[in-house]
Amino acid sequence: MAFTNEQLERYSRHIILKEVGAKGQKKLLDSSVLIIGAGGLGAPAAMYLAASGVGTIGIVDADEVDLSNLQKQIIHSTNDVGKAKVLSAKETMEAMNPDVTVNTYRTFVSSDNIMDLIKDYDFIIDGTDNFPAKFLINDACVMAKKPFSHAGIIRFKGQLMTYVPGQGPCYRCVFKNPPPKDAVPTCKQAGVIGAMGGVIGSLQAMEAIKYILGIGDLLTGYLLTYDAINMEFHKIKLPTDTHNCAVCGDNPTITELIDYEQAECDGVL
Repeated sequence: MAFTNEQLERYSRHIILKEVGAKGQKKLLDSSVLIIGAGGLGAPAAMYLAASGVGTIGIVDADEVDLSNLQKQIIHSTNDVGKAKVLSAKETMEAMNPDVTVNTYRTFVSSDNIMDLIKDYDFIIDGTDNFPAKFLINDACVMAKKPFSHAGIIRFKGQLMTYVPGQGPCYRCVFKNPPPKDAVPTCKQAGVIGAMGGVIGSLQAMEAIKYILGIGDLLTGYLLTYDAINMEFHKIKLPTDTHNCAVCGDNPTITELIDYEQAECDGVL
């Protein structure tokens, strides 16, 4: 594929990087990433992936834009209130970069649809805000052998890890089962500082880009935590013995996807 003059200018800061170059930019244009959740995490991830020239980006979200979302979900604007989040996100991304094909899925992920949603994508980003969705995404990606980035944010703290099949622990290796209902505050109860989504969501986009390019060290085998109040990052090494994991271990006991009961929440963070 030959770049147009406009593409050479648009991606010039990528192309001059020895780790990317023209070959790497072509990889990005030929790649696909699915983002589950068009909220505080998914919004910056989607915008940076679109700006970077990831050729096909899928957005999954069932909700409409609410005024309370705008403090953190930067892909949406005031004029988008009441609009489906996937459509608002698509408009923003396509306005930013016409090279990008944006596929929208206005639905909640469930055991019935997630395998079909993830099957055609190279990398999955978990931008959801609830434990049932996170365990479902993890289990589906493990079963489908799909790499993915997990992240979570609350108040002034965030965390993320990356799973690559055969290269490290999955989310369930670390967090065995969802916590009991009402044991963890919901989005409305706990709150989150808006810029936290930008920090962690951008790191998720970076993990996807590095995976596609095949460069650097991913957060496989590590949990990266961020405390904004104290401005501290910590990279925590995760257990390397995954043989007994219920989903990715040698003799998995979870062989079918599970729809755990979800706590009431105000949409994806």
